Formats: sequence, structure tokens, C-alpha cells
Amino acid sequence: MSAPVTEGTAKFGDYQTWYRITGDLSSDKSPLVVLHGGPGCVHDYLLPLAAIAETGRPVVHYDQIGNGRSTHLRDKPPEFWTVRLFLDELTSLVDTLGIADRYLMLGQSWGGMLAAEHATLRPPGLRGLVIADSPAAMDLWSAAAAELRAALPPGVDETLRAHEAAGTTESEEYRQAMRIFYDRHVCRVVPWPDELARSFAAIDDDPTVYNTMNGPSEFHVIGSLRDWSIVDRLGAIDVSTLLVSGEFDEATPSTVAPYYSNIADVRWVILDNCSHLPQIEDTERFNALVTDFLNSCDEAEE
Repeated sequence: MSAPVTEGTAKFGDYQTWYRITGDLSSDKSPLVVLHGGPGCVHDYLLPLAAIAETGRPVVHYDQIGNGRSTHLRDKPPEFWTVRLFLDELTSLVDTLGIADRYLMLGQSWGGMLAAEHATLRPPGLRGLVIADSPAAMDLWSAAAAELRAALPPGVDETLRAHEAAGTTESEEYRQAMRIFYDRHVCRVVPWPDELARSFAAIDDDPTVYNTMNGPSEFHVIGSLRDWSIVDRLGAIDVSTLLVSGEFDEATPSTVAPYYSNIADVRWVILDNCSHLPQIEDTERFNALVTDFLNSCDEAEE
């Protein structure tokens, strides 16, 4: 029998955060809160994680404000979009759902960065943390992206750089060259599944947050996050943490390593034949890995 699905909105100041619960929050198992990437993406591409609810663990997806089914704010100035804003929204959602005393968290890409920020605050109800495909600092991310770009087929990086210099990153030529990188280092499943195509379409429909905080592409970070780093604060994370990345991930080992070096209770798994989206590229293996870890977090509380 499939786990029940409930959708709703949670008030966050003057705005609404849309959420989706797969399973029953009254379960004996701690709920898993899933944080999507971007910033400025939507939850859809992380829906393969909903299958974890079949183990009896409720799974909460949500769209961060500015995106998807949550309140859109196209006219807000760049300074409105901050890490603190999304931290406050996350805390508000956990409180509204009544799970603040016991929950687990999985963040993917930007979502992992946000989840790590949340964990450094040491919320008393956080029982465990999964950081998937996330850099610990954006300078490391940009350096890794430069290396990956240099290894693309001849002429691709030159095309990308020419459009970046000219400010013509919305051109079709740039998007085609960008897709060559994405098919190697973002998602190696071709054609992209519907949930991923919907996620990128949502960014195209309202690129406000993505363009402001990130930039025009995964590898050209010129937005407000370009100087972000959590490296010197990782020692504050005091919950068991699982790191997951892919063999061909744009989040290369050099970008993930500071989490492994600075979090006290941590383990790291690199999934072969996967890139940035292992929950899509190898759903069964990814979900099994995450489920085992989440169960261990629950067992540690007993």
C-alpha cells in the first residue's frame, strides 16, 4: 500500500511555504525534511526520496519561497534573498508542522548547504543530517567547475566563456554548451526524467532567486552566494552526518572534503556511475543508503 500524501501551506510572515508530506507525521520514526537545491529550484527532482516513506518514515518536501508552489516575489531586491531568510523559513516550517522536537534532514546541493547552516545552530530536535552533492565553500565549487569545464570537448568552454564575458548567457548557443556540462556532471540520465525537466522549467519560469544568489548556470556563480563558506563553522555540527556525492559530480571531492574533515561524527559515500543527482541516477541504491543511515540515527536515540 502506498503511503498517503498530504499537501498544504505554512504561513511564513506575509508569505506561504508549500509543503508535501508522504506518510504520517505521527509515526514512531523521525520525519525526514528534504531541502531542494538552487537556490531557486523546486522540490520535484527530489521526489524519488518519497519512496522512503514506504519504510514507515514520513518524508516532507517543500518549495522554498520565491519558487514553485510557494509565494513568488519577483520584485524583491537582491538584498532580500539571503541565507538567513531561508533558514528562518525552514525553522518556521518545522515549527508549523509540529516536528521541531524530533526530525532528520536531507539537503541536496544548495539544500545541503542550507541544512549544514541549520545544523550549526544546534537545533535541539535535529537528530541526523544528510548532505548530498554539496560544496562547503563556493570558491572550492568555482575552482572545481573550472577544472571540469577545461575537460569538456574542444570549443565548449571557449563558447561558454565568450557568452559569459559578453553577458549573453541567455542565448541558445550558451544553453546548448551548458547542457554538455550538465549531461556529464549534473544528471547522466538522458533524456532527463519528467521531475527533473519540471524543476529546470520552474527556474526558467521564475529565475529571480537562482539568478540573484547563484548566477546564470551551475558553473558560473556570480550571484550573492559567490563568497559563501561554512568551513570555519562546521565544528559546531554535533549530529551524526552522512555525506553523499557522485563519481562524476560537479560537487567534486575537493568541495566536499571540508565537511568530512571538520564534522565530528561523519561518514562519506561516493556513488560510482553517478553525478550530481544520484537520487535520480541510482534511486534504489541512494534511498537504501539514506534509509540505513536514518534508521541508525533513530536507533541511537533509543
